[in-house]
Amino acid sequence: MTRAVRIHETGEADVLKIEDVEVGEPEAGEVRLRVEAFGLNRAEVMFRSGTYLEQPDLPAGMGYEGAGTIEAVGPGVTDFEVGDEVAVAPAFSMNAYCMYAESTIVPTHALTARPKGLDAIHSSAVWMPYLTAYGALVEFGGLSKGEAVLIPAASSSVGVAAIQIAHHLGATPIATSRTDAKVEQLKKAGAAEVIVTNNESIPERVSEITDGAGARLVFDPVGGTAVNDLAEAMSYHGMMFLYGALAAEPTPFPLFTALAKGLTLRGYTVFEVFGDADAFARGKQFVFNGIASGDLEPIVDRVFAFDEIVEAHRYMESNQQFGKIVVKVD
Repeated sequence: MTRAVRIHETGEADVLKIEDVEVGEPEAGEVRLRVEAFGLNRAEVMFRSGTYLEQPDLPAGMGYEGAGTIEAVGPGVTDFEVGDEVAVAPAFSMNAYCMYAESTIVPTHALTARPKGLDAIHSSAVWMPYLTAYGALVEFGGLSKGEAVLIPAASSSVGVAAIQIAHHLGATPIATSRTDAKVEQLKKAGAAEVIVTNNESIPERVSEITDGAGARLVFDPVGGTAVNDLAEAMSYHGMMFLYGALAAEPTPFPLFTALAKGLTLRGYTVFEVFGDADAFARGKQFVFNGIASGDLEPIVDRVFAFDEIVEAHRYMESNQQFGKIVVKVD
């Protein structure tokens, strides 16, 4: 038996319950992992609330990524062995596997070595943020040196990863934030400019920053009516990646701006990367190289204890964090 976080109904953070569950033995293509830490993601808040891309198969486990040590390997597993210290990427459905546990079964295709120099806590803050940003900006967006990319809600772990990746490529990351509370942190993370949306016009500021050219890429987790301003700030033939739905209101299509500029607006999730073995391999190598160079550095905002999982979810929903929230298991 092990302790794991499960939900028996969808709702607010207090539906998260720590229970004793049977782990069992790994099957072919799986390992059993002693979890040392796991990262929190907005997707898990939505899964818990019943507003995610898939509905939880109740009672359901939780959690997409983390780090730990392999306790057992399934039949035919040769790439990993007992005692290996690994990280887990979110390359699975939470209805099939979960990471909010002291011990858990995970598929080998989601395992990576821990990036050199990173402990379990920082290894739990790598794969969802960096591969989500990598897929949009590099794999599908083709961001290159000298180009501008507009990054709304940039203080999230994915937003910070996008800033660092753009900086790593020699591009110009333009961050947005509702207030000026996190401006200095965003600049320290590598943002070339920060637009405070409560006080400044996004189209006007982007035009100033880019000498009228606009941003070719937009990487937006919010949606809602703000897409109209984001579209106005884009360059001719620009592309907007919509990868979240934080806004409460519906997201319109900015038809006339899109027609005038030949824009592309597309939905995107990191599972596009995980669903393509070659893209996943390219993404992992890109991140390993970026961490080794020092350009990519996971930022952990706060670490909670396992028994504080409800408080950790509430903290994520408060939007106070800058970077990743991590739960330490042992």
